[in-house]
Amino acid sequence: MTSKQKKSKATWSDVKSKLADVDRVGLIGLIQDLYAANKDNQTFLHARFGLGEDILKPYKTTISPWICPDVMRNQPISVAKVLAPGEN
Repeated sequence: MTSKQKKSKATWSDVKSKLADVDRVGLIGLIQDLYAANKDNQTFLHARFGLGEDILKPYKTTISPWICPDVMRNQPISVAKVLAPGEN
């Protein structure tokens, strides 16, 4: 009898080596599939390539009061609330 070999967990190196074999058209097709699959992927690609309006504005608006508070109004600084806004 032969024993089954366990597959190791894939890593970035594994993906990178496969990508080396993909031509330009294949790579664009892959990115198009990722873009269509998920809104977060779209947001990432828009931000990465600087497309459209400031796609990160909602995140900046959420973070800004906690890292740049109005000290004249005695607003607190909280790195914890920036790192885990839903928990505080």
